[in-house]
Amino acid sequence: MVGPMTSEERMRMTLWLKLSFVVLIGFSAGLITLLGDTTLLETALVTGVGLVFGALVVRVVFPGTGETKQSGR
Repeated sequence: MVGPMTSEERMRMTLWLKLSFVVLIGFSAGLITLLGDTTLLETALVTGVGLVFGALVVRVVFPGTGETKQSGR
């Protein structure tokens, strides 16, 4: 049988999930610029802005680490 996740496993999984979403949002912004006639600098700048925007979105959507707090009862 499989037991519950430890706190360390939960934090590692949450971090991996958050970073994956940031990279997905950032690189998709950069890929969209390739549809037009843009320079490499413009594509890099938009990708950077997309990564920052992705970090903000992840911070809003996933505010915590997924840790459940035990009540002192």
